Amino acid sequence: MNTSQIIVLIIGIILIGFIVWWFFGKHKEATGSGTIVNDEQTATIVVNGGYSPSTVVLKKGIPAQVNFDMRDSTACLSHVVFEQLGVNKDLTKQKITTVNIPTDKTGTYNFACGMDMFHGKVIVK
Repeated sequence: MNTSQIIVLIIGIILIGFIVWWFFGKHKEATGSGTIVNDEQTATIVVNGGYSPSTVVLKKGIPAQVNFDMRDSTACLSHVVFEQLGVNKDLTKQKITTVNIPTDKTGTYNFACGMDMFHGKVIVK
């Protein structure tokens, strides 16, 4: 084996390792929680190349709203869909779009962009 073949082999192994890590490795998700003011809780999710935080934890029994702060004009992220709640909101109409979340029982409400490429969840505990 000559030097160029060894370099190509090493680069190939590094790329394979990166791909395996990217698709199968554990990645930390940003988690946020609701802020309670006057017996209501709110949480803000920034929409900029994805959702940050991608997971929001709310308290059961306290009325809740999740605000989506739109900072990205990507077509995919222009809508947020809560299939379980029957919500499909256009985030481009205003900078902050609010979604009311039922907190009468514990559960997880998954949401995604309009093309189902970016995901997040709201957990009621």
